[in-house]
Amino acid sequence: MERISKENYYLDIAETVLERATCLRRVYGAIIVKNDEIISTGYNGAPRGRANCVDMGYCSREAMKVPRGERYELCRSVHAEANAIISASRRDMVGGTIYLVGRDARTGELLADATSCLMCRRMVINAGLEKVVIRRTETEFETVPVADWIAEDDLLTPENVVMDLK
Repeated sequence: MERISKENYYLDIAETVLERATCLRRVYGAIIVKNDEIISTGYNGAPRGRANCVDMGYCSREAMKVPRGERYELCRSVHAEANAIISASRRDMVGGTIYLVGRDARTGELLADATSCLMCRRMVINAGLEKVVIRRTETEFETVPVADWIAEDDLLTPENVVMDLK
């Protein structure tokens, strides 16, 4: 039997974590690892004590016809990355890696375009994480140095933002 890579080992665990997610659109699971030790886990779902979309039977963003990737402040869920970061101490995360897996909530299909939103990227940066590993297929993944996200964020100028909105 061939041993799976460490990346796929941790991505498989993150994929198990996403089974707790409560979003009706996309479900995500994340785990933070440092020195081969799992520091924390997170999945997307409503804040503690609030109703989840799966329990209510509808997505408020869909009801308002908000396109995917826009107006996250209207979403009931706390994102998987944010939940994993909230559940860990910064001193434990600094220099660590966050593993992220996403699936379509309706079809169960793996999201080949999974990534962190801009707010989660900022949280990942502030948490001191070094890398983000994102599952693309059952065995393929992308490793993103967090330094790339820092550089991209610095490229957001008023001119670039106006061009992106057009």
